[in-house]
Amino acid sequence: MKYIVTINGKKFEVEVERVSNGNGHMDSSSVSKKVSSDEISRVVTGGTKVSAPMPGKILSVNAKEGQKVKKGDVLFILEAMKMENEIMAPEDGVVEKILVSKGAQVASGDILAILK
Repeated sequence: MKYIVTINGKKFEVEVERVSNGNGHMDSSSVSKKVSSDEISRVVTGGTKVSAPMPGKILSVNAKEGQKVKKGDVLFILEAMKMENEIMAPEDGVVEKILVSKGAQVASGDILAILK
């Protein structure tokens, strides 16, 4: 199944496919590669990037695209090592893009949102 994903006004065509080796188990060797934060950074220019400070799971997304936020507002709750960590807006601005959703696993440095 193909999708068009728009990041910072630039469209990317991505293909998602179901992978199975016939016995109901996923074949991890053929799973699509995750897009790295470096690759996203090359595409996304401008704005303030809000990144994950550590690997973990997004428990909640507390902002919406287009929402005005103030420095210190809690944008995300990230669970890491059984602890909940608040990811706050580093400055006043408007949330331009939210790049993760509730339940997403993120790595350290992954971009979670972009503020303008």
